[in-house]
Amino acid sequence: MIQVYSSTIRRKEMEAVLTCMVDEKIGPGEMNAKLVQLVKEYTDCDGAVAFRSPSIALEYALKALDVPAGSGIVLSALAPAYQVITIEKLGYKAVILDVNEETGAFSAEDAALAVNNEGGRVIILPETMGILPDIKAFQAIGVPLIEDISQSALSYYPFDETDEYLKKKYSKPQVDKDGNPVEPKGRRAGMYGVFALMGMEENDIITSGGGAVLMAFQRKDWSALKHLTDAAPSTDILPDMNSALAFVEIKEFARNEKVRREIFELYNRAIMSGRHKTFVRPDGDLSTVCLFPLVLNSGFKDAKAYAAKKNIEVRHAFENSIVAMRQEELQSSCICANSLLLRCALFPLYPRLGRKETEIIVKVLSSML
Repeated sequence: MIQVYSSTIRRKEMEAVLTCMVDEKIGPGEMNAKLVQLVKEYTDCDGAVAFRSPSIALEYALKALDVPAGSGIVLSALAPAYQVITIEKLGYKAVILDVNEETGAFSAEDAALAVNNEGGRVIILPETMGILPDIKAFQAIGVPLIEDISQSALSYYPFDETDEYLKKKYSKPQVDKDGNPVEPKGRRAGMYGVFALMGMEENDIITSGGGAVLMAFQRKDWSALKHLTDAAPSTDILPDMNSALAFVEIKEFARNEKVRREIFELYNRAIMSGRHKTFVRPDGDLSTVCLFPLVLNSGFKDAKAYAAKKNIEVRHAFENSIVAMRQEELQSSCICANSLLLRCALFPLYPRLGRKETEIIVKVLSSML
């Protein structure tokens, strides 16, 4: 069976983890610090902390923002279920929004209404399937944003020639390792939020076997976060074994992303003449390719059974989402999210897929009429 999820574990990843085991350095230590430094180099954040789980990272982000108890936290119905569990545990009110069926994301207009009418004080902004939002529209709402870049990490927003940060960065012409000119790119995903939360679970773009990195891009926000994490128990911090795996995956990101993008294009062409569609993505190569969601125009069970005949696993794309956990409560207020829960299927897409496996999946996708 070709599995939907499969971590890309090559020799470099195995050697990094094995080194920690041989050196008996499995708790938080040197590799955790190296991972944080690498994240800072790639994202240009002011500071970062690697935690044992996304829920722990979210908890620290909200505490650093000093959000009063009882405040509304705006969430996507398709966000991971841990988000609503975490904010309610901390005494906040979940303001759960429906999504656009073509993108899987909620709109800035709906978020603004949630802030103005339902007491939203913070927006946890999802970048589901690596698709980046209209970030300026969300910034204009005027409340803190926590960008969830778990599936969009290391992608770029479009270049903004009025951005002072980008003007400074590209004040001199950029060249690659071969001396070729490099086109200016926008800010990295996460850089517009007060904090960026990069989950590293099995279905995220970077995986460490569990964990998350929380980034702050302004000094005052980093100071607030650092004040909390300096006193954090070691059980909140990502162990070195997991950090070693994430470190190598970030180093190998460009290589893996190239393969993912090539497979995605094959899949996308295969479905063009059919009734089933994937989410609308911006043109170009700025956003990351994390997974391949297919919004079905027929029943999920039929698609799953059809793929299984070719030994391909198909799973519900949002089986671990908020709407999945609270379907009865949300099905009337989050109609599109509930529809995507039932009809959006994930097909295998990861760098370790061989050519033969990819060809089989392409044939199945192209014949799903």
